[in-house]
Amino acid sequence: MALIPATILTGFLGSGKTTLLKRVLTEAHGQKIAIIENEFGEENIDSDILVSDTNEQIIQMSNGCICCTIREDLRTTLQSLAEQKRKGELNFDRVVIETTGLADPGPVAQTFFMDDEIAESFLLDSILTLVDAKHAAQQLNDRQEARRQVGFADQIFISKADLVSKPELEALQHRLTHMNPRAPQKVVHFGEVSLAEVFDLRGFNLNAKLDIDPDFLKEEAPHVHDEHCGHDEHDHAHDHGHEKAHDHHDHAHGENCDHPSHQGEGHGHHHHFDDDVKSFVFKSEKPFDPAKLEDFLGAIVNVYGPRMLRYKGVLNMNGTERKVIFQGVHQLMGSDLGPVWAENEVKVSKMVFIGIDLPKDILLQGLEQCLV
Repeated sequence: MALIPATILTGFLGSGKTTLLKRVLTEAHGQKIAIIENEFGEENIDSDILVSDTNEQIIQMSNGCICCTIREDLRTTLQSLAEQKRKGELNFDRVVIETTGLADPGPVAQTFFMDDEIAESFLLDSILTLVDAKHAAQQLNDRQEARRQVGFADQIFISKADLVSKPELEALQHRLTHMNPRAPQKVVHFGEVSLAEVFDLRGFNLNAKLDIDPDFLKEEAPHVHDEHCGHDEHDHAHDHGHEKAHDHHDHAHGENCDHPSHQGEGHGHHHHFDDDVKSFVFKSEKPFDPAKLEDFLGAIVNVYGPRMLRYKGVLNMNGTERKVIFQGVHQLMGSDLGPVWAENEVKVSKMVFIGIDLPKDILLQGLEQCLV
């Protein structure tokens, strides 16, 4: 049986998750979708679409979609869905897991990698984060959970943008980019997002493409040779066992240099915040020593894993003609061999880390020391 794609939907209360889900559930897109709700949600989808006082855990809907609440834990719910699909009792094409407004999507994502039975039935496609433009600044200032959700995202949808001014929206977008330069941002109205932007995003695929917001790199460009910030733009990949559970580090590369560097560039107003969730990039044209890199990343993940949200890299490893691709969530890290470096291609290792108060200097120095 083909793996069932799964999408994790996260975002603070009121950001529009329910609106988006209702649209996904009721639109005639020909796909049968299973929605799994954390039943602690303040507003359940079924308040409008479904009968809310039913005792059934799984509710079949007229268009073939199904809804279920997590009564035990996610693993049990997923196993039960997969089993019913195998037996032909339920028919659905994909799963969407809606986390509660305060949830950390990390452990939900890890379930798909850590648990063999789940990994045999499901494929984690991506983490989508909804951000409410009107209340985002306050939520990001006050709640680490909101910042974490941004750090984990493969795709960010900004809702309620019509309720804020253009400069406010731009400042928010700039801030989100610093927290997570690898997640594309899209402003959406009333949950109107085409399904192509929601599903099959392959955010967890190990591929040789490392998406970092190009402006994020450009903005730091003047610092490339600066001792403290120069390596910001690296994104690294690395050869590691899948067993190490690990969350991407979400540090913003501007940790030490961002803020001052922009004051004279008209960006000053964007930098009144200094979020604990940040991203930074490491880049080098020297090849990595595989053993040294494996030891270093293993040690880092051991110590900082819980604070590492997402990290990903495409690496030039000594001794192989192929790109090495790696990525992780918290302590869980996986790697794979990618395509052969093209004949005239400059072999550059690039890594991006997104995390909470990660020690950028220690990480950058450590990575430098792993180069051949």
